[in-house]
Amino acid sequence: MKADAKTEAEVMDTINKFNEAYVSKDLDGALKFLAPDPDGVFIGTGLDEKRLGLEEVKRQLKRDFAQSDDLSWDSGWHTVSAAGKVAWVAGDLTLHAKIGGRKITLPMRSTTVLEKRKGKWLVVQLHNSMPYPEQKARQSFPR
Repeated sequence: MKADAKTEAEVMDTINKFNEAYVSKDLDGALKFLAPDPDGVFIGTGLDEKRLGLEEVKRQLKRDFAQSDDLSWDSGWHTVSAAGKVAWVAGDLTLHAKIGGRKITLPMRSTTVLEKRKGKWLVVQLHNSMPYPEQKARQSFPR
């Protein structure tokens, strides 16, 4: 069900603040928006980037920060839905990074699940992916 305006604003505020901490390489700042659960899920774009639990996510964030010189995001289309104290967001974003002096731009898709605990929205699951560039528009599979 589509989230009401208040829920959408709160959820997007959480996601935006997490993203701000991420691009600032503020580990503690990013972690405060993540649920401390042992079964929290973080899936990145790399083949090995499947993390379960806060400690694994923390290691992934440290790796991301160590392997990038500069990071920024541009947010695009998104939709926010909610039921009770659970919300989920799907959206497009563009990651800009400087890696070893080289600038890269990555179009990405993101799905985030959040749970409201003690009045605060926390990320319990995050999945980022990249569209397959060789798949043509209006085609369901690469050819």
